[in-house]
Amino acid sequence: MPSALYRNDRPATFPKSYYAATATLPPERPALRGQITADVCIVGAGYTGLMAALELAEAGMDVVVLDAHRAGWGASGRNGGQVGSGFNKDQRWLSAKLGSGPARALWDMTEEAKSLLKSRLAQHAPYANFKPGVAHGAYSAVEARHLRDEVEYLRRTYAYTDIHPLTRDAFQSIVKSPHYAGGLVDRGAGHIHPLRYVLGLAQAAERAGVRIFERSEVHRIDQGDPATVATGNGRVTANFVLLAGNGYLPNLARTVAARTMPLNSFIAATEPLGDRAADILTEDIAVADDKFVVNYFRLSDDKRLLFGGRENYTVGFPNNIEPALRDRMETMFPQIKDVKIEYVWGGTLGITPTRLPLITRTAPNILSAGGFSGHGVAHSGLAGKLMAEAVRGQAERFDVFATLPTPAFPGGTLLRAPLLAAAMTWYSLRDRLGL
Repeated sequence: MPSALYRNDRPATFPKSYYAATATLPPERPALRGQITADVCIVGAGYTGLMAALELAEAGMDVVVLDAHRAGWGASGRNGGQVGSGFNKDQRWLSAKLGSGPARALWDMTEEAKSLLKSRLAQHAPYANFKPGVAHGAYSAVEARHLRDEVEYLRRTYAYTDIHPLTRDAFQSIVKSPHYAGGLVDRGAGHIHPLRYVLGLAQAAERAGVRIFERSEVHRIDQGDPATVATGNGRVTANFVLLAGNGYLPNLARTVAARTMPLNSFIAATEPLGDRAADILTEDIAVADDKFVVNYFRLSDDKRLLFGGRENYTVGFPNNIEPALRDRMETMFPQIKDVKIEYVWGGTLGITPTRLPLITRTAPNILSAGGFSGHGVAHSGLAGKLMAEAVRGQAERFDVFATLPTPAFPGGTLLRAPLLAAAMTWYSLRDRLGL
């Protein structure tokens, strides 16, 4: 099976995205050459790896980060920029599955995840522009009622008052699409420029003493105490290894590969819309809907529509990404039919069967975090912090997060992709038919 690391992109080259066009890209860092030692070696220079590196370096530890391409090159620099609350499963489901106490502890940690992001962003990347507000749209009265019930549960159980249900008219007064039957708006969530944020984290980690090596794909990890991490031209001997590659992580750990798999997502950025932007969104918030094959969108600082969706379930991107995205966008917003699209790009995220993060140990001194399933902007940073805590001997919160149910995909690593493709094709058809 081709690797997501190289199937769709030029090595160590950021995609031609709106984000890359509006960020200051740093010079390329050197690759790892020869043998070095460190307290901790981290595989992957995205939100998870860089947050862990920063936390550990601030605690006085010697940290090395290895990335096959560039810091921020993967999903951390390509995503929809939405900073969501909670998980991809609602809290009622988690409470029934795990019990009210563990569910509450997990909710509190997801609230911390948003606070951690806002704090680090204010410190190291204020130009990433956190803006409050994420709306979730429902396509039927039944779905709208489900969202309203979840709002009431969060208010009653967790005293979370930043979230509000919206009727059809109230939702459509903000989101100018005729397809929504209601929904909710979460003022405690928000959206950011994701690439500016991850680049700021990388610079902050380096200022704290972290050594980041680019073009340094990890080919093998030899377990032991210490462990050895091998690239094509170098080795790192470290007391701890943290796996933070998410959807781009090669099969370095079989137990992780069996429970996480890559899925591609795509985004289009229109030309600046000027006053026409108010025909799409009347507030500067992000929006997602409750289709299985999700749509997500928001406005950029210069009033472009950034519209994303998932339409591809193999490693390779389609030969032409734009048509499927344009069709979805114009179906949602017929008032901007034939608007010019200036940027189109894709990226690979990690998903699990339950769409909940996979936080686990693969060996006593090897930890892994990924499978954020579209909630990674906030969750990944917290996961990095929790791994850093575990390395420092405070594993209680890491262990709580590790209780999230993330079973293996049916069929293991060989059959997970074709089985998921079949399932998601069926759900995509259901979405189109309105079932």
